[in-house]
Amino acid sequence: MDWGIFYAILGAAIAVIVSGIGSAIGVGRAGQASAALLSKQPEKFGNTLLLQVMPSTQGLYGFVVAFMAMVKLGAFGEMVSITEAQGWTIFAYCMPVAIVGLVSAIMQGNVAIGCINLVGKQENQMGHAIPMLVLVEIFAIFAFIVSILGVMLLNIG
Repeated sequence: MDWGIFYAILGAAIAVIVSGIGSAIGVGRAGQASAALLSKQPEKFGNTLLLQVMPSTQGLYGFVVAFMAMVKLGAFGEMVSITEAQGWTIFAYCMPVAIVGLVSAIMQGNVAIGCINLVGKQENQMGHAIPMLVLVEIFAIFAFIVSILGVMLLNIG
């Protein structure tokens, strides 16, 4: 068995799975708040949808990192041969987007719930709600950049 490939693919899988779990939790919880608000104020659908969708980006970041890792491994052509150490390196580079993606998506979902409640009471506060979500997003973006650059710049093959 090629353990290098195994560890690299495991890292890519964890990046997708863990960041995706965080996004599912964040979006799901924000969706519950949206549904509660929309049961009384259905005209606020557009605003609540925008707020609810924000925690989904972390799952997207995990998917992109995993896709780039698979491209680096030649998964869509002929797989390259890598050492066990290189496999662990790819694994390690996948972890920032996985771990920070999980936590930031859940936290962003919590912020989205507060923002949905804010917009439910004062619709003109949408402009204040978005920056609150973006502040959490910044940390996911930092982790995404570390992961994607690490995977892309790794010299293998």
